[in-house]
Amino acid sequence: MTTDAVPLRRAETPWWWADAGGIAAGVSLIVVVGLWVNGGSAGDLAAGGLTAVTAVGRLFGLLASDLMLLQVLLLARIPAVERAFGQDRLARWHRWTGFTSFNLMVLHVALIMIGYESVWGLIVDYPGMLLAAAGTAALVMVTVTSIKAARRRLRYESWHLLHLYAYLGVGLALPHQLWTGADFIGSAAARAYWWTLYAVAAGAVLTYRVALPLWRSRRHALRVTEVRTEGPGLISVFVSGENLDRLPVRAGQFFLWRFLDGPGWSRAHPYSLSGPPRSGLLRITVKNLGDGSARVAGLRPGTRVLIEGPYGKLTGESYRGGPVTMLACGIGVTPLLALLWDLPFANGEATLVYRARTEADLAFRDELDWLARHRGVRLVALLGPRAEGSWLPRAHAGTPLPALVPGVSSHHVYVCGPDDWTGSAVRAARDAGVTHLHTERFAW
Repeated sequence: MTTDAVPLRRAETPWWWADAGGIAAGVSLIVVVGLWVNGGSAGDLAAGGLTAVTAVGRLFGLLASDLMLLQVLLLARIPAVERAFGQDRLARWHRWTGFTSFNLMVLHVALIMIGYESVWGLIVDYPGMLLAAAGTAALVMVTVTSIKAARRRLRYESWHLLHLYAYLGVGLALPHQLWTGADFIGSAAARAYWWTLYAVAAGAVLTYRVALPLWRSRRHALRVTEVRTEGPGLISVFVSGENLDRLPVRAGQFFLWRFLDGPGWSRAHPYSLSGPPRSGLLRITVKNLGDGSARVAGLRPGTRVLIEGPYGKLTGESYRGGPVTMLACGIGVTPLLALLWDLPFANGEATLVYRARTEADLAFRDELDWLARHRGVRLVALLGPRAEGSWLPRAHAGTPLPALVPGVSSHHVYVCGPDDWTGSAVRAARDAGVTHLHTERFAW
């Protein structure tokens, strides 16, 4: 990266956005219960018997629908939500919300079947129920393939394609709610609420997952400028474009990238910037892990690029000066390198603790040497096989973080690497008394 360009600066995120989002989610569930009670279901519950069973089943179905739509909103890539919570936290909430809504949906189906004498008649005779059954099957497939044991057996591209069927499942569930849902058709307030929630969810997806990425890609006219080998299996791609000073991105963030180089272009891959965003150039660095990442080495200058983003909260937004420590493992060094270029720390105030298997696996040595000479960045290389259950190699197993970085408890500490390694490194930082801890996990 050049050293004379001025990094782009972006506005900070209002502190109250995160609180407002959490409150809105809780209020939506309260509203659903209130509409259920207002629709007369409390009386059905008091009647007992199968009528009460059906009433409870309807409540579970309404709560499941609400959570499904909240789940869609969590990963609709709404910029304000992304900046307030960060991708890793949103992904965890998306996962928890998804499994909770699925369990409620199963209870809804079971109780409704118990409450009706003829299950077949319920499915065939009531409008929209066949579509709802198909939607349920799609959601079952998505949920099963989201279990960690199943995900480990799937390629990222296959899992992502299957995951898109969640939108189909939510969409197919809507007609039976419109046509036969007593808690929907019996109340103007309920109709207004549900139509609004469905419209907001659909509008957010179409706006931020489709329209905005297409608009940004067209506006900035991104193209591959250079492809460079950085180390064993490590490739950097330089992308130039128009008006990149207006792209709202910070060092440490990532985009979903699509390279229009032939078959497979439609599958997006998340890659972090490995250098600070400049007015005319972006750089990503990709580790060859197979599938789509292997194609990056074959990209040619001039290849058009589509982007979705920027995403992520592993940025210097909250940094107000003082010592900085970066804990990196493998390809996780890329966003941290961008931050080392970007953060305005004083000379000698930054340390990079870099975990790699061998000396040859330490990427960006020229840049790290430049940062050491001109900004006093201290490099602590941790080489060798990793100790079991630790973020450290075997040669340093049991070494506390303060022994590697004196005074680290008062530093801003940034952590990035594989998910299990990051978890171990975060625990080590907390054990060392670190309070300014910044991390983002990218496990899917």
